[in-house]
Amino acid sequence: MSKISDLRKEYMRESLNEDDVDHDPFQQFGKWWTEALETGVEEANAMTLATATREGMPTARIVLLKGYDRNGFVFFTNYESRKGQELLENPKACLLFFWSTLERQVRIEGVCEKVSEEESDNYFHSRPEGSRIGAWVSPQSQVIVGRSVLDGKLDELTVQYQGKSVPRPPHWGGYVVVPHTIEFWQGRPSRLHDRIRYTLGTSGLWTIERLAP
Repeated sequence: MSKISDLRKEYMRESLNEDDVDHDPFQQFGKWWTEALETGVEEANAMTLATATREGMPTARIVLLKGYDRNGFVFFTNYESRKGQELLENPKACLLFFWSTLERQVRIEGVCEKVSEEESDNYFHSRPEGSRIGAWVSPQSQVIVGRSVLDGKLDELTVQYQGKSVPRPPHWGGYVVVPHTIEFWQGRPSRLHDRIRYTLGTSGLWTIERLAP
């Protein structure tokens, strides 16, 4: 069996140059996003969301991107979960995509805000019925005595909402991460990776810079 320290991969696929990237980071993300979908990256919308408490203690977990535009990057969750409580105390957040087959990462840093009630309602009602009921079942991040708590509540609510529309829980909805920094990372040989960073200035224009790997 190989030692952990012996595990490594040489990145050879592509390069990323300042002259090749779009002047707009959202357009550049769209280009990479399309390539991720076209090449069949599994769960391309899976992204690490890092948050921190008021005191600066960080946590991270995987969430799913559900939309993006010039306003930012959207995901949905339980507002009373650990991440929801941390975002209430400290709205600064970071997202990270890792598309291994393309040897690419995208890191997005910014401030997290709740989306409108209408947007949360629209997305909630587009979800499968089981997911809508599940949003009521789980007291996310709270300690429970066992799986039976969830199973029992699921059975109860499945009967309650049979043949009825499942409403959106008031504690469930969307967030948008409004970015001030977006970094595109392309793996290169000998760990000399390409890193292109966009930083939003006070004028509303983006500055493009290369970072050392």
